[in-house]
Amino acid sequence: MSDIHPPSADEGPARSDREKILEGFMALLAEHRFERIGLGDIARASGISLSQLRREFSSPVAIVAAYMKEIDLKVLSGGDADMAEESPREKLFDVLMRRLDLLAPHKRAIRSLLRSAACNPPLALVLAGFGAQSQRWMLAASDIDSAGLKGMMRAQGLTMLFACVLRTWVDDEDPGLARTMAVLDRELSRGQRWSGCLDRLCAIPEGLSRIGSPRPRRRRGRDGDPVAA
Repeated sequence: MSDIHPPSADEGPARSDREKILEGFMALLAEHRFERIGLGDIARASGISLSQLRREFSSPVAIVAAYMKEIDLKVLSGGDADMAEESPREKLFDVLMRRLDLLAPHKRAIRSLLRSAACNPPLALVLAGFGAQSQRWMLAASDIDSAGLKGMMRAQGLTMLFACVLRTWVDDEDPGLARTMAVLDRELSRGQRWSGCLDRLCAIPEGLSRIGSPRPRRRRGRDGDPVAA
């Protein structure tokens, strides 16, 4: 891509190579499809050498994973004390809206990535895996159980839910994000019903194990009355 230029030298305080790469990559992604961005493009846009890029990341996909982790950390470190009295559903709503606020500076890049994933199943699968990791942390931040198989299934469900919200958010130009919040509220209501079904479904094996467990053995007393063993 010949139209890629390194950032100017007077762009604020000194940043680490990692920060330069994340910003440079997201700037590229805002203008170009993911599959068209090469390693040399990322190095030039970040103002670093290929060896510096290789020291930090192995691939463009690894940069996406690092960006998502950075968003996770910012969400988790920005907890509001006022949320303490909220229900888990209300907490999750606030946590996901905070995530969208943090993604906002790179909305064009997120839109581009979603469009690439829509026609690139392997990329979509990788992003879904990254998303499930992130959403497990979002569940934890909302005081919703994320442990074990049930937690994994909740995280997968929340990943699909948030992807649906993102598709609305990337085209929502309203500063108040009315459409986005309406979709998030609707999807959380559906997710709450699904989570209830999941709880009941996971309770079935426990009930079956109780049914199938051996009953206490009983012996007969001298007078013929049964006595617990």
